[in-house]
Amino acid sequence: MTYCVGIKLDAGLVFMSDSRTNAGLDQISTYRKMMVYEKPGDRFMVMLSAGNLSISQSVREILQVEKIEGPDGTPVTIWNARSMFDAVRVLGNAVRRVHDQDGAALAAAGVDFNATMIFGGQIAGEAMRLFLVYSAGNFIEATRETCYFQVGESKYGKPVLDRMITPSTPLDEAAKCALVSMDSTLKSNLSVGLPLDLLVYEANKLQTEQIVCIDEHNPYFEMIRGTWGQKLRQVFESIEDPQWGDGATTIPLCVTSPRYEPMKKITNPGEKIV
Repeated sequence: MTYCVGIKLDAGLVFMSDSRTNAGLDQISTYRKMMVYEKPGDRFMVMLSAGNLSISQSVREILQVEKIEGPDGTPVTIWNARSMFDAVRVLGNAVRRVHDQDGAALAAAGVDFNATMIFGGQIAGEAMRLFLVYSAGNFIEATRETCYFQVGESKYGKPVLDRMITPSTPLDEAAKCALVSMDSTLKSNLSVGLPLDLLVYEANKLQTEQIVCIDEHNPYFEMIRGTWGQKLRQVFESIEDPQWGDGATTIPLCVTSPRYEPMKKITNPGEKIV
């Protein structure tokens, strides 16, 4: 399995992925799930992939040469696309091409065609854009209301993103939040594992040097792993315990509500439930 997250902010983009793949408890491997397509000064694009590794690797290879027909009939690739919308259309076409080549054989072997990608970046003259691409090659785009996408084991790392990330979040803070999100996932799911790839892109730069591979010896991630659990424990312990009965003096748990009554407890075997 895997966990990847892409975040679109006013200040730029943040991408993070783990590197664990497994086909069973005794077949665990490490593969990079982040690909960077960069032409400094002209375009900067990142793809994160989750799902069947053979499918995503095929899509990666085809994407670099895949073409679609532009409005004027000229071939469009990710390297000459005039917009990120056209670039993600090329990616969607690459996914469908792999499905046409391998889909029937995979189905015959009882394997689902399962591949999901996060694809984002910026082309000169256009604003940054971020997309989530499905197995059918169709896609949706991030908005100000939904400014991040996750693929893979998303549920464990989602709560902190929902609470912390807004379009105005600074890049460094968003990178920290992505690391906390990943740590929460690593803590709860063994199918996600180190090393991690983290990339931060500043708006309108059309290139980046802020990319790092994080292993178990990385001092900042070690700090995140220790501090996050400690701070959560402190916050948890600072919240009052529930108070039962009429003797509650501050914030009672049991209150009268017109919406419902508490569950009735049966004290007599012959008593009828009302």
